[in-house]
Amino acid sequence: MKKLQNFWQPFRRHFKQTAQLGLFGLITVTLLACSKNPETQSNAVHELRYQSLTGVVSLPELAEDLGYLGDLKLKYVGSVQGGPQDLQALSTGDVDVATAFDGAIIKLAAAGIKIKAVVASYGSDDKSWVGYYVQDNSPIRSARDLIGKKVAVNTLGAHYEFVLKDYLARQGLSDDEIKQVEFVVLPPANTEQALRAGQIDAAALVSIFQDKALERGGLRKLVSDTDLYGSFTAGSYVFTEKFIQQHPEVVKQYVTGVAKAIEWTKQTPRDEIVARFKSIIEKRKRNESDALMQYWHSYGVVSQGGLLSAAQYQRWIDLFVKQGQFKPNQINADSLFTNQFNPYANENHAATNQQN
Repeated sequence: MKKLQNFWQPFRRHFKQTAQLGLFGLITVTLLACSKNPETQSNAVHELRYQSLTGVVSLPELAEDLGYLGDLKLKYVGSVQGGPQDLQALSTGDVDVATAFDGAIIKLAAAGIKIKAVVASYGSDDKSWVGYYVQDNSPIRSARDLIGKKVAVNTLGAHYEFVLKDYLARQGLSDDEIKQVEFVVLPPANTEQALRAGQIDAAALVSIFQDKALERGGLRKLVSDTDLYGSFTAGSYVFTEKFIQQHPEVVKQYVTGVAKAIEWTKQTPRDEIVARFKSIIEKRKRNESDALMQYWHSYGVVSQGGLLSAAQYQRWIDLFVKQGQFKPNQINADSLFTNQFNPYANENHAATNQQN
């Protein structure tokens, strides 16, 4: 119980900042214990509840539109600003599937919640990455210059914060100095404006938000996540272990659809992908703009079909151990994920056997 309290503590202030997140901010560990139980649901699941970012198209949404989910339907229950919020909704039974940065998934598993990653959701590559920017005329030129400064991220305890803290540590900042860097939570759609207005000193920008900002000029990159790690898969779609045990065919349908959608984006001309995205946004009628879609380049998933590996989780486990948050061997990377539902796992296995 204490581990769960510690896991959610960094996010509670952020959850209170909006009406939607306010409900989550009031949820206690007791409610986690009393969360919706998949055992009370019908075994005939044909609909999955999920959350998504506003103004973008997630891989499951693309898969559904392409017909890759078969008779499995997605039920949108609201917008989400970051992975930790999505994981909390999964823990309390408000959604059936969630996506988050792998580091956040590891922390939730370490807190005792029985979850399992099943397919990759996003990453960083040479087409799409997370960059940390300042204004051109900013005096900030190095990691040390960020001490005492405000840096905007989309949510606490996730990708943007983890990567920057690793960068600061690699550049020789002590733990005390890193704690003096203030992380400010802002919606991605508002981050660029806040940076240009001088309300923050630096900002994490990614993908379509980054491209749109750079097109306007006046910003300078400090570092990117690919500068530190190269191309890598950074996040995963997650179910509770109980849901997987009770509805394996549903999970297989979902993973197969997402995996095929990932490969579709790698093989399809960009113009066709963007047109599809705009069509999806128009059809779902959520009162949102499709303007950001013109800046889309990649989901950043490196592996074929979103296959998961121990290495992508071990990177963050090692960082937690280095920071003193975990003890050595406290978390086994292999226990965090499964590829058993991914059709590309069978293809890779067959190819390996042929080579041998």
